[in-house]
Amino acid sequence: MKNSMIKNMSMVVVTIFTLSEVCMAEEVNTTASTASSNPVVISDTVKLIEMAGKQRMLSQRIAKDYLYAGKKIAPAKANKQLKNSLIELIESHKVLVKSINDPEIKNLLAFVEMSTEDFEATANEEFTLDNAQLVIDLSESMLEGSQYVVDSLKETVQIQESKIVGQAGKQRMLAQRIAKYYIAYQAGIKDKNTIDQMKAAVALFSESHAALMANSANTPEINRKLNEIDRLWKIVYKFYLNIEKGGLPLIVFNTTDNITKKMNQITGLYVELYK
Repeated sequence: MKNSMIKNMSMVVVTIFTLSEVCMAEEVNTTASTASSNPVVISDTVKLIEMAGKQRMLSQRIAKDYLYAGKKIAPAKANKQLKNSLIELIESHKVLVKSINDPEIKNLLAFVEMSTEDFEATANEEFTLDNAQLVIDLSESMLEGSQYVVDSLKETVQIQESKIVGQAGKQRMLAQRIAKYYIAYQAGIKDKNTIDQMKAAVALFSESHAALMANSANTPEINRKLNEIDRLWKIVYKFYLNIEKGGLPLIVFNTTDNITKKMNQITGLYVELYK
């Protein structure tokens, strides 16, 4: 029944995207014109982009924590992080709903909210492979919805700065996504998609990291923190790619959390740099 509900929700999202395309184009052009002549609007929008971008990361982290807790690997830390992530996701969601007036984005935020509610309900049930797969599916829906919000907001401020903030913020999500698919495979979801998604996340993180390292506007502090991640990444990404071999769930949990924490700091520095 839950899987059917997810499919039905997905059909709703597709319909929303189709119906909103023309309206969004007109809305975006109007807002972009306003934003380009108003630094305050740009600053506020960049902050919303950062917030919506962090929702992407939270969607992946809550699924990862559910799987780690369910497999009783670092259960105390995973359960605590899961609880805090849900609180942060819900509170940020309220701010986004209050701050965004576009009706189509609001519809999508409503969908993300329903997915969050379904996740909370499933998280309180007994851990099973079926529930684990449902949680992964829900996290993918939440990620897709949050990404659409980010992309829509970025269209309203056609400036390089918002792209850098979004790119840095996405690195937080990718680190958690790597851990999610790593533990999903170890938990028993051993299909090709799990492996492919893991490797795709690793490849995209590497590509985006190189782009951020090359950004000429970086401050010395940003470069220092990126170099810290660079030294760690050159070692640990090989562990992640050995998903089929497994055996390193705690290392994956801790290193991806470390990377997410550092990227969160870097994203904040970019927001301050471009505000």
